Amino acid sequence: MVDSPGRITLWGIEVFMATADERSISAAAKRLGASPSAVSQQLTNLESAVGATLLQRNARPVRLTPAGEILKRRAQVILNEAAQARAELAMSDLSLLTRFRLGMIEDFEADVTPQLLTHMAAELKGCQFLLETGASHYLYELLDSRALDVIVAAELGAEDDWVEVHPLLREGFLVAAPKGVVDPAKDVLRQLKRLPLVQYTQRHYMGRLLTAHLARQNISLPHRFELDSYHAICALVGQGAGWTILTPLALMRARRFADQLDVMELPMEPLSRTISLTARKGILQDMPGRVAETLRPILRKSVVEPALARYPFLQDALTVI
Repeated sequence: MVDSPGRITLWGIEVFMATADERSISAAAKRLGASPSAVSQQLTNLESAVGATLLQRNARPVRLTPAGEILKRRAQVILNEAAQARAELAMSDLSLLTRFRLGMIEDFEADVTPQLLTHMAAELKGCQFLLETGASHYLYELLDSRALDVIVAAELGAEDDWVEVHPLLREGFLVAAPKGVVDPAKDVLRQLKRLPLVQYTQRHYMGRLLTAHLARQNISLPHRFELDSYHAICALVGQGAGWTILTPLALMRARRFADQLDVMELPMEPLSRTISLTARKGILQDMPGRVAETLRPILRKSVVEPALARYPFLQDALTVI
């Protein structure tokens, strides 16, 4: 059904907010799963309905007009109320939930996510599931922009007051070095300093977290490689190109290289991160907590137990919360 010009629709408001957030019609279209022409038409219809130009569409990036700024403040309230209404209807009868947008960190892509979706699909038979996989900071941005309903990601520090957080897993950082190169009976850090560090990219939160941790301890380490792939990092380390600092989740994700690596505790002040389920507060009622409860036994069986079986010393470094 084509929306009639002169009528304000919820879809038109969603398109307007996506374009205002993304500052680009093509980016808004990608986010919404629509064509740029459809987005442009919705904006034209909305502007006709309110009787004002809302966006300077010829500008790069697209900019809000004064009228657009006013509507954006009101539009956010409209979307909040619509989301709340959908949530209340869905929670009164889970069979009414028609769409669930989930973001998961890449660490859980193969072992955890399929099990969670299978479980939820059996419970929510009329629901469409939309999955976005990526780095934690990227998923938080999508949650903030309302492109996702729930994310499972590493906590990034102080949380905003608009989110609810359900901690799932705590993991300590480890060292991985080429097989047989480091003698654990001697000064491990001193031996590691003789080798290049294969570093996780500082474009991601985890890389910045590691860099800040080393700086706090006045540890300066040479590095030639800065990568965003656990598999590439572990492959380089296994080939003797250097050593790395990573998490048990990263190690298990790249476990095909396990036989080429020696894994040991961090030879400095310990560092850990928490993986949590995060959602917008008050929107999905008790559903985020229920999803978290579903996830914990999956994490214990699919992540923690296999990791401890291979690396028993991780007993205190990898725990379901």
